[in-house]
Amino acid sequence: MDLVHRRALEPDRHDFMSALPPETRDWLIATGFTVKDEQVWLEALTHGSLKYNAASASNHDNVRDYQRLEFLGDRVLGLAVAGWLYRGSGVDEGKLSQRLNALVSGATCARLGRRIGLSDHIRLGKQAREDGGADSDNILGDVVESLIGASFIENGFDQTRAVILELWEDELSGDVGRAKHPKSALQEWAAGNRRAMPRYEVVDRSGPDHAAQFTVRVSIHNVGDAQAVASSKSEAEKLAAKAFLETYG
Repeated sequence: MDLVHRRALEPDRHDFMSALPPETRDWLIATGFTVKDEQVWLEALTHGSLKYNAASASNHDNVRDYQRLEFLGDRVLGLAVAGWLYRGSGVDEGKLSQRLNALVSGATCARLGRRIGLSDHIRLGKQAREDGGADSDNILGDVVESLIGASFIENGFDQTRAVILELWEDELSGDVGRAKHPKSALQEWAAGNRRAMPRYEVVDRSGPDHAAQFTVRVSIHNVGDAQAVASSKSEAEKLAAKAFLETYG
């Protein structure tokens, strides 16, 4: 890893909340964000593990992580995308909800985070970085939402919505969320074939909290079962349902 990226991922112990690295500021602007108060953007990019980094033990109380901005950004993202869907489609509420849920999901946010090069700029504690936190779906998805929250605080809803719609252009114009969710499809398949309803269970959970891996098994009595692994329980359930339909459907 080069020096630029090491600085973004592991700031100096006296520089936790002082100044946004120039390369990170340039990246934010190139991505479409307008940066005014650097502290807001530092907070948006800071994972909670940085508070407990041994090197920062003396000043961890001054480190603020992205969770509050993530909470805000999640709502801003949902409203922006819901408005776009409402204006651009005459489909019923059920299909609007299906597409909205897919477009703002953690998996979609993580995919977008990778596309814009977010991993190079997330501020992580040493252990979290060594555990692969910079490429974790959960962390990438959360930080994308926290950046949206920071943009809302700095620039308001209209400007933030414009950034969202530009960043989400490929997803909005593509097929994300158009197909029926695999869990719904499997439930309909079971009902249509007079089978018991699918049963989901977590059979394994591994890895640290910020990079957890869930193994989920879905089974239908007298038919069979299928398993899948993902970084969240809901995503593993979806993939397991898809695998079941591919095997038995």
